[in-house]
Amino acid sequence: MTAVWTSFFFVYGLVFGSFFNVVGLRVPKKESIVSPPSHCTICDRRLTAIDLIPVISFVFLRGKCRGCGTKISIVYPLMELNTGALFALSFYYLGFSLELAVALLFVSMLVIITVSDIMYMLIPNKVLLPFGMAIALLRFFSPLSPWWDSLLGAAVGFLVLLLIAIVSKGGMGGGDIKLFFVIGLVLGTQLTLLTLFLAAFIGSLVGILYLRKTKQGRKTPVPFGPSIAVAAVISYFCGDTLVGWYLTLFT
Repeated sequence: MTAVWTSFFFVYGLVFGSFFNVVGLRVPKKESIVSPPSHCTICDRRLTAIDLIPVISFVFLRGKCRGCGTKISIVYPLMELNTGALFALSFYYLGFSLELAVALLFVSMLVIITVSDIMYMLIPNKVLLPFGMAIALLRFFSPLSPWWDSLLGAAVGFLVLLLIAIVSKGGMGGGDIKLFFVIGLVLGTQLTLLTLFLAAFIGSLVGILYLRKTKQGRKTPVPFGPSIAVAAVISYFCGDTLVGWYLTLFT
């Protein structure tokens, strides 16, 4: 039965992943997420049902618009697959519980900010605020142990990133700072610090690979949001294991 429900959440995540692409693309541009209907941004052709099947449509259409033949960004199917996998993973780890609602909201937010940061180098307040409020409410009914660790984690995440932004004189975006506040609510102090460490490590690797590929100078900006998102997911699902493994090195 678990396998059936896990599969259901995977498909459920695929569908929501398609919607999250729309949110991540439109909200930074201050556009409505419901109007106009999904369409090709090049030829303006309205997409039909066959164009909107998560992942399958991309494969069936060979990654091109049926109207004008323009290549469709690989970000679309990747975010759909990631959302499906994360929804399934959340249910597999947590089952039907209040914490499952926290996990689904958390990974949904991370997918949306990943899309927006990749496309526009922006993490919108209109995404962080509603998700942050909903997660804070759920954390009240599904608290960490101790209960105040969420508040401390949020404060630590926010202040550490703010300090980095001040010291680096703008090297850290305001969206990243507020994102870590929400991450702190979900993860607590210890795992928030782990997320910061993992995000810095992942971001450094991405930056090196990106610069090698583009052969551009060091001043080329690289979105940090996706690295934070990957680090936050690792910390949420594997953080306690990683911390435990690290501590055994000293005992």
